[in-house]
Amino acid sequence: MASQDWFDKDFYKVLGVSKDVTPAEMKKAYRKLARKYHPDSNPGNSATEAKFKELSEANSVLSDPEQRKEYDAVRAMGSGARFAAPGGRGQAGGFEDAFGGMFGGGGRQQSYTFEQGGFDDFLGGRFGRGGQGGGGFGNPTGGFRGSGAPTRGHDLVATTTIDFITATQGDQISLQTHDGRPIKVKIPAGVADGQKIRLRGKGQPSPDGGESGDIVLTITVRKHPVFEREGLNLRVHVPVTFVEATLGATIEVPTLGGTPVKLRVAPGTPSGRVLRVKGRGVVTTKGTGDLLAEVQVAVPSHLSKDAEDKLKAFAEALPQENPRDEVIARAKG
Repeated sequence: MASQDWFDKDFYKVLGVSKDVTPAEMKKAYRKLARKYHPDSNPGNSATEAKFKELSEANSVLSDPEQRKEYDAVRAMGSGARFAAPGGRGQAGGFEDAFGGMFGGGGRQQSYTFEQGGFDDFLGGRFGRGGQGGGGFGNPTGGFRGSGAPTRGHDLVATTTIDFITATQGDQISLQTHDGRPIKVKIPAGVADGQKIRLRGKGQPSPDGGESGDIVLTITVRKHPVFEREGLNLRVHVPVTFVEATLGATIEVPTLGGTPVKLRVAPGTPSGRVLRVKGRGVVTTKGTGDLLAEVQVAVPSHLSKDAEDKLKAFAEALPQENPRDEVIARAKG
């Protein structure tokens, strides 16, 4: 931004706030106006687009404590400050005259004194007076602070929660930015809990016509009541009866969002054995996972007297073996 613009433009008036506004109050005012005048909310309206740029320009300066201090100093000069040449008549000098004298502009060698406070603070901010460093006319941020390329808008961070099926199969969802802009987000199949997605150009707009920043979106995935993710594989716990595990059986196993599949449980299958169904896991462009069905033998909690007697007779007919003998022996080492 040219120096003269800071004399001419009342950024506080643009944002509709007073000069003693707090940063929090100014931020709230800017967001409210940005939502109202954003081009996405007013497609094809050149007037609101110009207003939005004006708002962004004002917010860019006033939201930066250093720039706001410099802006206030410049505006103070423009509201009664005068540059007078020593020995002259005290006539008011222009902004260019003052800097022309300081840097030898136009071959003139006269010096100037500033008759109103604030100019020293302004120069101190420009040249790093008081050990502040930073700043200066060579700062490549565009606008008044430099003559380089336009400033890139800030990146924003956000989070969203999606359901398990959306995360595994992918979908397009609608979100709203901090300033009320609606955006569409494509969720890729197989996105993991905690994964980040970068949305190019959806962040803070540039204050001076440059490239917009990005939104870095962190994904939280809700747990599923039946399935668990293991990379591209899906794991499901499948209960079977004691008789099915002992004698063998064909059982049905659920799939994510599809019809159940039939699996053969071999006779003598122990609890914890995993039966694999190829290709029924998470499907992505990078590969396809499997469905892992983990068998869990369900023990009946209630038996009739007749069933209990028959089970005892069955136990007496079994070989006298203790299945824990090997574990105990290995533990003794």
